[in-house]
Amino acid sequence: MSSRFDNFDEKREEKIRKAFKERDWNEIKSTDSWVIFKVISEFVEGFEKLSKIGPCVSVFGSARTPADHPHYKVAEELSAKLVRHGYGVITGGGPGIMEAANKGAASENGRSVGLCIKLPFEAKGNIYIDPDKMIMFDYFFVRKVMFTKYSQGFVVLPGGFGTLDELFEAMTLIQTIKIGRFPIVLVGKAYWSGLIDWIKTTLLEQYNYINAEDLDLFIVVDDATEAVKVIDEFYSKYLLTPNY
Repeated sequence: MSSRFDNFDEKREEKIRKAFKERDWNEIKSTDSWVIFKVISEFVEGFEKLSKIGPCVSVFGSARTPADHPHYKVAEELSAKLVRHGYGVITGGGPGIMEAANKGAASENGRSVGLCIKLPFEAKGNIYIDPDKMIMFDYFFVRKVMFTKYSQGFVVLPGGFGTLDELFEAMTLIQTIKIGRFPIVLVGKAYWSGLIDWIKTTLLEQYNYINAEDLDLFIVVDDATEAVKVIDEFYSKYLLTPNY
């Protein structure tokens, strides 16, 4: 059976060697110019497809979560609830938690958006994404702009490095007032407790690298109902309704 990591060593070595390869000016101009146009095209497609999707919540979590796992079931349930409460759902478009969230949104005929990334082991989006709301990206940074630009809330289920990257991206942009102070909801107190303890004891108390109020950037809950309640209470505070 082939592994999702087949040929990874060779690919990593190839990228390292390529980074140190000397290039002449014409090669640099032609290669870098092509990258610039590719990045621009990804931004343009993202803006065009997402500019009119309405209020949405991004749901993050591990691509490795199997369909029979409780985390998968929670993601599916909370996404269905979000749609019933007037929100669309945005995910990274892959398997696992992302698939569950798109599935929950699709089950209620809601907006189901997939911002997919081209990876060696993940070449296409899941089947629950609206066909007109699926976008394929080569560049992670362009994809992350779309998450933060078009989301009015973030729900983060258990996941790995990619999930943590998305979580801290959202918190950093809110902390630095680059985006509005939209709600960030972490689902699964047992899963997130170790990270939160480290943030409190190490970042805040030991090194003073964050402010005490930064701990208010996120809320931790244990189930789908609580997660959706946090989103709803945020919008009721500002007298806003999502389903306009």
